[in-house]
Parts: sequence; structure tokens; C-alpha cells
Amino acid sequence: MQRCLVTGANRGLGLEFTKQLLERGARVLACCRDPVQADDLNALRKKHGEELIVHALDVAAANEIAALPEVAVKHLQRVDLLVNNAGVLVSGERFGNVTSESLMQSFAVNAAAPLLITQALSALLARGHKPRVLCVSTQLASIAQASSFRTLSYAMSKAALNMAVKRLAAELGPRGIMVMAMHPGWVKTDMGGAGATLEPATSVKAMLSLIERAKPEDGGKFMAYDGAPLPW
Repeated sequence: MQRCLVTGANRGLGLEFTKQLLERGARVLACCRDPVQADDLNALRKKHGEELIVHALDVAAANEIAALPEVAVKHLQRVDLLVNNAGVLVSGERFGNVTSESLMQSFAVNAAAPLLITQALSALLARGHKPRVLCVSTQLASIAQASSFRTLSYAMSKAALNMAVKRLAAELGPRGIMVMAMHPGWVKTDMGGAGATLEPATSVKAMLSLIERAKPEDGGKFMAYDGAPLPW
């Protein structure tokens, strides 16, 4: 049985990752800020019983990240797949209205948290079966493709996440832990909006297939959900 940990699991891509992993027979530690309000996640817990554990985690809180390994040991014993999915996008950013608060929040959640969570769980990943770390990035993080000022805090923080993925892959690859960054596509979630072109189920199915088929030499790569390489 695969043992998985998913952040931002209460909605959107995180909820879909949780659903599909459970359907594949995995045990999932699903993390979100407020489990009491996570109705869809709690419905899944009733359906899947002890194979789904819902855990309160604010990824921007250092003390909660520090306590995460103990929780993961208790419920999973090891980590085969870590999905760093939790993210924040400050809407409406244009030149002249970007704030330091938006930048700080975006970097804390989108860049620092995946690095710190992966670091905290590295010993449990080392115990895992073909351990992998999937960091949900975005095409907007590509410096080569940058052409406008919109969603600056999101784009900058996800570009920083991509650097973290490269460094983590270099550090953890020799230990047998593969780390990748993936662009999920434009997905119909609260973040992606109603005009998006991809259903969450389609995006997540493709990303899970990609991370499962990936070879050690794919560690540190930045790819779209369909396997297309993306420029840094």
C-alpha cells in the first residue's frame, strides 16, 4: 500500500489528488488549514475510513511543519509520495498595487513551505518505496515565458519554488528520492476560475501518471502535466 501526504487537500487539485490516491488503494495523510470546514474531505474520510487521515496544517507555520514528521510517522510510518500542493494566489495584482504583505505570504506558502516540508519529511521519504516529491508549480513561474506584470507575487514565489526543486533534487536524488516541479495546466478550480480549460480529474490523473513513470534522471525537471518540458 502506497503511503502519501498531500498538502492543501481540502479543495481543488489537493482534494482531487486525495481522491485519486485513495481510489488507487493508497493511505493518505491529507493536510489542510481547517479540517472542520473541509466538508468534501470529511465526506471522503467517512467513505474510506482509516485509509484517510485528515490533519490540520498551516504550511506557513514553522511549528506545525516541525511537528509534521511525528504525525506522519504515527499514521504512515513512511512516505512514498509527498504532494506539495498548498498554494496561494493574490488576485488583481497589477503594477502599483503589489504589497509587501502579499509578497511575504506568497513566498511563505508557495516557496518556503514546500522546501521546509520536504526537508522535515526527508527521513520518512528515505524509508519510502520509490519515494517521490511532486511540487505543484505553474507555467507562470517560467522566467523565459514572462510577458506581463500580472499575478506577480504568485509568479515570483513559484519561480523560487522551482529553484527549491532543483536544489532538493540535487540533495535528495543520491538518496533515492526524486523531486519534480509540475505545471498542472489551466484547471477549473477556485484558483483557476470557471474559464479554465481542464477538469481537476484530468490534470491530476496525468500528473500522477507522470510522477509514477518518471526515472531518476527526471529529478529536478520542470514539466507540464502532459509531460512537455517547460523553460526555466
